[in-house]
Amino acid sequence: MQFYTYDFSQFEPPGSDRFDVDASGRFDPYPLDPYWRDDGFWPLLIEVGGKRAGFALINRESHRGATNDRHMGEFFVARKFRGGGVATRALKQIFARHPGQWEIAIAERNAPAKAFWPKAIEAAGGRNMTCHQGDGLQWTGPIWSFFIG
Repeated sequence: MQFYTYDFSQFEPPGSDRFDVDASGRFDPYPLDPYWRDDGFWPLLIEVGGKRAGFALINRESHRGATNDRHMGEFFVARKFRGGGVATRALKQIFARHPGQWEIAIAERNAPAKAFWPKAIEAAGGRNMTCHQGDGLQWTGPIWSFFIG
């Protein structure tokens, strides 16, 4: 999670206090507790050749007030595994295990994710893809809704 936060920190403006490290050089902890104890939360590891390559955090939240079966809360593939189709293969497996109505919200400032997700959703079998825009308060950026199954 520290590497995910580090990667995401590049999109924060220089004067911002968000994504600063503490005195020990670590980012604030991510609120993972619901993923280990609550229904409707799924923590998944992505592995390549038996090695940890990333993770996906799935829940049922919505950034646009919709009813979803699944929402990709966070998705991360370590840099050394990027560019070789690892993310798309992982998504195909995730979607096969978790069919239904999905939502993926992408931060407006995250240009690489905005380019990645529409292609990846389609490649992994997403149907009826619709891009919604966040309201600028609850969410700023595109929100993809689609169906798997």
